[in-house]
Amino acid sequence: MAIDEIQDTHVPDQDQDREQDPAPGRRSREAVWPAVRPLLLRLHFYAGVLIAPLLFVAATTGLLYALSYQAEKIVYADELTVATVGETVRPLSEQVKAAQAAAPEGELAAVWPAPDAEATTRVLLESPEAGADRMLTVFVDPYTAEVRGTLATAGDALPLRAWLSEFHANLQLGDFGRNYSELAASWMWVVALGGLALWIGRRRTRKAQLVLPDRKAPKGRRRTLSWHGTVGLWAVAGLVVLSATGLTWSKYAGENIGQLQDRLGGATPSVSASVDGGEAGADEHAGHQIGADGKMVMPPRADVGIDRAVEAARAAGVTESLQITLPAGGKGYVIKERDKQVPVHFDAVAVDPADGRVMDELRFADYPLLAKLTRFGIDLHMGTTFGLVNQLALAGLAVAVMFLVFWGYRMWWLRRPTKDRTLSVGRAQPRGAWRRLPVTVLLPLAAVVALVGWFIPMLGLSLLAFLVIDGVLGVVSRRRGRVAA
Repeated sequence: MAIDEIQDTHVPDQDQDREQDPAPGRRSREAVWPAVRPLLLRLHFYAGVLIAPLLFVAATTGLLYALSYQAEKIVYADELTVATVGETVRPLSEQVKAAQAAAPEGELAAVWPAPDAEATTRVLLESPEAGADRMLTVFVDPYTAEVRGTLATAGDALPLRAWLSEFHANLQLGDFGRNYSELAASWMWVVALGGLALWIGRRRTRKAQLVLPDRKAPKGRRRTLSWHGTVGLWAVAGLVVLSATGLTWSKYAGENIGQLQDRLGGATPSVSASVDGGEAGADEHAGHQIGADGKMVMPPRADVGIDRAVEAARAAGVTESLQITLPAGGKGYVIKERDKQVPVHFDAVAVDPADGRVMDELRFADYPLLAKLTRFGIDLHMGTTFGLVNQLALAGLAVAVMFLVFWGYRMWWLRRPTKDRTLSVGRAQPRGAWRRLPVTVLLPLAAVVALVGWFIPMLGLSLLAFLVIDGVLGVVSRRRGRVAA
């Protein structure tokens, strides 16, 4: 209905005023944004200038890691694949004996049967040759029990990917290097969401300019800003997910996240594999013998063998990409699925080595919701949930971050004063933007910032350092102004 039609219906004056003036809620939002925008601009500017190098490094190392999955298939083809697919698979016990013969100095820890027809079996041994936090993995042809090679591995990562993983996490600098990745992850979501708010709140002549670069914009800062904003808009969801999942591995924020997850009942459960528990009051020395040295000697336990244990697990429905942990320390066989691609398979059972019965079962469907989300988030971050598609998406996000950083610095450079284009740089948003915030916005915002800064310590400490340095520079600038006056 047109405005003149509304007036012809003799609407009371107060209703006319309501039509002409914005609603109270809308007026308050319109009043808040002009006050919040300068604060976001200043925060986005300083975070971008100071944290962008860390984000660029994290993106570069993350890109290398995302590509390492396909690279290790080429580099380690001999170890990962069999020469010829046979008709009959040798018993796992025979494959394990072949691996132990190839590395007699190692102590058997786990076995990963071949997950498909062309793959080799992995026999994991604890050995000083593998180095710290590594396992000596022997790759065995399941059809011939021939050893295809031996490598030092970290989890399922072969040497190339294991090295790149540490390079991405700590630049091969140990615990000290982890500060870089935690600082980058702590700020990535702040920069991404702040940039999103600024880009959406920007006035534009065409709605398409929100989601597509303005190719008609004149060369220079406007065109660079258009590419920076639209690419950031498309990448923001992935960047926030990467930031959140990356923080789960961090040293300080990761500990807080783990404690919060446990308190909310989201800890990852595990099967009970203990075989030492007996009835209350039973003689703990029953069946023990005294050795020649006078010490108590425990009699050897019966063991049905790895093949029987696997049969029991398969009968219980644990069948995909098995990971078998051998009995040790009073525990039986623990047989888990390790298929991380959708649909995931993470069921697990514990098998009594004495008689081959299943002592405990754990289904992924029974995981707490938070544990499931954590599992999915970690695997998405690592590029395993959707296989090659997941890895290409991570590579695309890494390249996007690199371009966003480049465009951000380019805009900073293009904003420098025109009188001196040699050494000068772009000016930041003027200080004091927080003073323009209404008290009803300032106080809740300060409380949220304090809470987030406590929960994510690297973010809180670095933000506090920014504020202190900025305050000192402001005092120095004002003194110089008074002296010049």
